[in-house]
Amino acid sequence: MKIGMNLLLWEGSITEKHVGVLEDLAAMGYDGVEFPLFAFSRAQQTQCKKLRGHLDRLKLSCSVVTCVPNEANPISEDPAIRKAGLEFLKKAIATAEILGSNIVAGPFTSPVGRLVGRRRTEDEWKWGVEVMRKAAAAADKAGVTLALEAINRFETYFINTMADAYQFAKEVDHPRFGVMFDTFHANIEEENIPKAMMTAAEKIVHVHISENHRGIPGAGHIRFEEVFKVLKKINYDGWLTIEAFGSALPELAAATCIWRDLFGDNLEVAKKGLAFIQKQWQKAK
Repeated sequence: MKIGMNLLLWEGSITEKHVGVLEDLAAMGYDGVEFPLFAFSRAQQTQCKKLRGHLDRLKLSCSVVTCVPNEANPISEDPAIRKAGLEFLKKAIATAEILGSNIVAGPFTSPVGRLVGRRRTEDEWKWGVEVMRKAAAAADKAGVTLALEAINRFETYFINTMADAYQFAKEVDHPRFGVMFDTFHANIEEENIPKAMMTAAEKIVHVHISENHRGIPGAGHIRFEEVFKVLKKINYDGWLTIEAFGSALPELAAATCIWRDLFGDNLEVAKKGLAFIQKQWQKAK
């Protein structure tokens, strides 16, 4: 098991500004970090190579989280847009390889926030599976695993539950394609969180620890003791990555609907979140 911290709490993109944060998190005892990846450029590749050097220096590992834009939607009825979705994911995989990440996670089957006023269609499901099979093949060549995140109904209409994410992954049917379990979204969508986790257990390859209000893990009402017991039961040995959001970055605060202060500063989230996860993991023996 590895404990990570999602850097979206500090910046909305991969940047040299992360270096100081990496040093702080390494000093606290984190195993690694999660980089947000939403756009690509040649300058960013150079940045990633530099950050890889800092990760190695600090003995930190990393994961990557991404989501697709509207113009690169893998379930679009337009074949050209679906192709763009595949190319977007290939770029994410290539960037993860530069950073040394073995995980690209996120709700990358459909753009976040795209709601069309109806349920998903059979065609959309079929198109998504086709694109993800190709993406998984590309991930395999890079030594990267894709972890599909089920997110809540207010952010997507495509895949909201662990049962759906599991079924989708089963149909993609590739060893480099699994699912991510996120406690925030599960708290909204699942009738029984431990049961939902067990349903998808064989495909869970990444975990986000996120409180119901997006603040410090353990400061809300999610029954984390149940979550950690299931993770121990299924012998989960991947990342436990804290995903929290604050109000310091206006664009991220707006995107994640953070309208009040949930904690003092970002390092408070990191310190208390790390201690909370370590304690819960030990209690779940």
